Amino acid sequence: MLFYSAFQESYIWLPFIGLIVGVLATMIGSGGGLFFPLILILLFQVPAHIAVATSLAASLPLGIAGSIGHYRKKNIHFQLALLFGIAGIIGAVSGTLITRLLNPEQLKIAFGIYSILLAIIIFLNSRRKKKADTSPEISKKLNRIKISKGSVFGFAGGIISGTFGTSGAAPVLAGLIALHTPIKLVIGTSLFVVLVNTFSAFAGHFLVGEIDLTLVLFLTMGTIAGALTGPHLLSKINLEKYETGIKKIFIIIILISGIVLIFK
Repeated sequence: MLFYSAFQESYIWLPFIGLIVGVLATMIGSGGGLFFPLILILLFQVPAHIAVATSLAASLPLGIAGSIGHYRKKNIHFQLALLFGIAGIIGAVSGTLITRLLNPEQLKIAFGIYSILLAIIIFLNSRRKKKADTSPEISKKLNRIKISKGSVFGFAGGIISGTFGTSGAAPVLAGLIALHTPIKLVIGTSLFVVLVNTFSAFAGHFLVGEIDLTLVLFLTMGTIAGALTGPHLLSKINLEKYETGIKKIFIIIILISGIVLIFK
């Protein structure tokens, strides 16, 4: 169900938040879903079910703009994106059904637990990513092992996206790294897969969920500009400094947010 909530003065901050999220999300291969549910639930007191569906709607423009930026920089491996995306669609639809089985309080607690686990996964991935192949070329052949790994990680990303309204990027990033994908292709391909998962999950929530178009409008004002800027900045920065700096901040924020969601 689509609806417009009454304007609140605090909504003025949403475009600025969207801009920051747009930049950072496209620089780590994620969508806005990594941040939007936490922001909406904790800072704006939006009910969990509405936050999940609204996050997916607000993440779509970010994913589209960011994917275009990475495509122009040739940061997307489309064969891997197709493999992860197909499995992700199945997972996203399944996740949408799971959401409808939980009440708002259960969904909030489940999302808190997921956030804590996500912080741990990002920490482990950041250590593994340093060992990823940094060569500019990657084999385009998909053997049985790659197809199996890609399907499992892609499905996991989709079901997380559909259930919690997040990007589901952690399993996708982990899977791409496990396939020894070059760093920039990991980031660009992950964002494209996240876009596919987000669209699939949004389609399910559009039919059975509640989407606050007022929040979507204010967030989108900033996310598109941020998403177009992120890939450009990524080509200019030192990836080693980027890995060791910004991600530590993400881990701390997500970990604290998850704890607050569980015990608030």
